[in-house]
Amino acid sequence: MKPTVKSKTDNPLSELIDDETYNNLKKYKLLDEKAIRDYKIRQMYKDMRREMSAGEAIDKIQEMFPYLQFDTIRKIVYQVSKK
Repeated sequence: MKPTVKSKTDNPLSELIDDETYNNLKKYKLLDEKAIRDYKIRQMYKDMRREMSAGEAIDKIQEMFPYLQFDTIRKIVYQVSKK
């Protein structure tokens, strides 16, 4: 298995799909940007929680996404997927 190398475009879904697939989906506007943002937020939150409290992690994420309110970020990170 080859180590993954970051391409010119930063693939936030690299754990799920390869860069070529991501770039093709993006090229044809087949990606939901809000869903990708939420996925990245959940990943950041998960990583941050190893080192800090939930409130601190949400505060740091809010600094990166100032247009989102604390409660909105909380809803994103605690969102339960419907299966």
